[in-house]
Amino acid sequence: MKRWGLLALALSFNATAHKPMPDDFVDMTQALPEAIYDIRYFTDNNFVGEPVDAYLAPKCLLQQKAAEALKKVSSAAEQQGYKLKIFDCYRPQTAVAHFMRWAQDLEDTSTKAEYYPNLPKSELVGEYIAEKSGHSRGATVDLTLVKQGKDGQWQELDMGSPFDMFDTLSNTMDERVSTEQRANRLRLKALMEAGGFKNYSKEWWHYYLVPQPYSDTYFDFPVK
Repeated sequence: MKRWGLLALALSFNATAHKPMPDDFVDMTQALPEAIYDIRYFTDNNFVGEPVDAYLAPKCLLQQKAAEALKKVSSAAEQQGYKLKIFDCYRPQTAVAHFMRWAQDLEDTSTKAEYYPNLPKSELVGEYIAEKSGHSRGATVDLTLVKQGKDGQWQELDMGSPFDMFDTLSNTMDERVSTEQRANRLRLKALMEAGGFKNYSKEWWHYYLVPQPYSDTYFDFPVK
């Protein structure tokens, strides 16, 4: 068995596998219908290049406290003329294991140009991809802001790098981004921090509720 196969097997035993979604988790596509949902790991439009294991529906699931906090962020954003666009929320441990398998398959570089143009794939594990993710606790969200254009369409703000780009350019305070791009990142940061979330400094899109409702639990029920 390949090394990544053993790792995936080990992870499956460490997660809370085969258990249903806890009662205190909320489907945000119903609780926050005004947001825009682009759940990337349900599709092949992501760094893996295919739908990710355990994403069975394009839904955003969050623990109730995080859900209520994000609803407040959404209301504050709307007062400023913006909406939230959400890429990922709760992430099953099975999906994290899929990421690890992909990262350790160094021959598959089909998404390199778009997602990690300046790094060898061998350097992604640790800095960007890990054996466990805070997303699996249910109180972390990847998102951006959108604003309505003259044509009535909601467009993403220019953040200086795309979602899930593995590069120091995605660091929230990277000095290479333009004044406008930095202002957009800081606008999102201010809204999220006012709602009780904290930014992961290496990814401008990544925020987690403080304190975490589940500090030591990594769930593994599917997104469905």
